[in-house]
Amino acid sequence: MSTMSAPYFPPPATDVQPQGQPPRNGLGTAGFVLGLVGLLLSFIPFIGVVAWPLVIVGLVLSIIGIARASSGKATNRGLAITGAVLSVIGLVICILYVAVFTKAVNDVNQQQNAVSTITYEVTGDAKGATVTYSSFDGNGSSMNQETASQLPWHKDLQAKGLFSGGSLTVSAGADGGSVTCKVTVNGKEAKTATASGPFATASCGGF
Repeated sequence: MSTMSAPYFPPPATDVQPQGQPPRNGLGTAGFVLGLVGLLLSFIPFIGVVAWPLVIVGLVLSIIGIARASSGKATNRGLAITGAVLSVIGLVICILYVAVFTKAVNDVNQQQNAVSTITYEVTGDAKGATVTYSSFDGNGSSMNQETASQLPWHKDLQAKGLFSGGSLTVSAGADGGSVTCKVTVNGKEAKTATASGPFATASCGGF
């Protein structure tokens, strides 16, 4: 009676394991560096314009670095997260600067197109007075002088653009008496002064 032997199966070939790949930390590190530099530049007026592309690219690279660290391809997850945070902060600062700059430009444009109404008034019991006042045109202000044979005296003017102020001065004659000057800008009293006596002068300047 013959003995049957069990079939022979050769052992499976042993796969040669490839040597471990180095961690792919480059993008996460680059994102951190760009985020940090962009954040520092974002605080500097005008130069901070350069921060825009830096923080945006830094944020993208940091996110890729975080994804690589999460999949085990990189080991600098903390650095990549820090880069993303720095990039977001820098981006917020850049946005705030743009908002502030835009508002400032709009305010200047509104002021340049604005029209201010200036009202000059001179009252008192002086028999006559000499009135010196600022008038306004597109090129700035100029001084004018009028003789008021009797009071009250009144004049309305308009100033367009950035109104920087003016002056109103009234002087009594040799006969004396009291004189009062008053300046109103856009319906609000801006300056008033009173003087009395011969050649007395009341000045409403710097309004």
